[in-house]
Amino acid sequence: MNVAVLGCGYVGCELARELLADGHEVVGVRRSSEGLRAVKKTGADAVRADVTDGDSLSSIPDANVLVYAVSADGRDSAAARTAYVEGLRTALDHFAARESSPERVVYTSSTGVYGDRDGARVDESTPLEPRTEREEILADAEEIVRAERGWDWTITRFSGLYGPDRYRLERYLEGPVSDRYLNLLHRDDAAGTIRYLLDTGRGRNEVVLVSDDEPVRKPTLADWLADECGVSHPPREPATSERARASKRCSNEKLRELGYELRYPTYREGYRGAIESFRDSQNV
Repeated sequence: MNVAVLGCGYVGCELARELLADGHEVVGVRRSSEGLRAVKKTGADAVRADVTDGDSLSSIPDANVLVYAVSADGRDSAAARTAYVEGLRTALDHFAARESSPERVVYTSSTGVYGDRDGARVDESTPLEPRTEREEILADAEEIVRAERGWDWTITRFSGLYGPDRYRLERYLEGPVSDRYLNLLHRDDAAGTIRYLLDTGRGRNEVVLVSDDEPVRKPTLADWLADECGVSHPPREPATSERARASKRCSNEKLRELGYELRYPTYREGYRGAIESFRDSQNV
């Protein structure tokens, strides 16, 4: 299998490492020199290209599978539209026009498409009702992926990513924290899910919500982390933005039915290494 990962960053580099270990060929695409160096460290071929520039995409070799894992350059709507709408459409149209186009496209979406559900449960069947510009952009991106281009597609909706270099442990320990549900996903399970779906051929022309087993209230997580690290519980404060107030409980029932087994089923397993490193640092 030849795989091209557009936006080969936090999840993409881990995916590249895993696919290479399975004997697949992987090309990682980034714009910056720093990003290309990170790709090269995985052992994948590194190609410089910009998804918003169709001409630059010509430097990417043909691939059986295209993974679009591009991240926005900022949190504002303009950056989101550039990455998730303009860049996505440009890239997919470019590869669809090739004489040898991909057989399958995997798009890494976000559970942010659900917006605020006031703590209610959501799954793949939950209708999307965008209420903000950013939510509309996320929903528009998924429709771009679904458009008929002669290949199979898979949309993976990732919950909040964490893992090496992104545990953000101090943020929870120091606070303040607001009260809402968090849905978490370890980086290795994000990459592992894509690898699994590609290896098994499952999830074709489907949306798959990718989250761990246990949505958790933010204060509950913060207090547990504090107890495990041996420090005081962090202070509380009301959420100050609409994004911070968004609360929902994501179901991974479909992911489980597809046969994927989470490496880190809950935050307890996922944060264990970070907790041990913190405690070791306090004992120096």
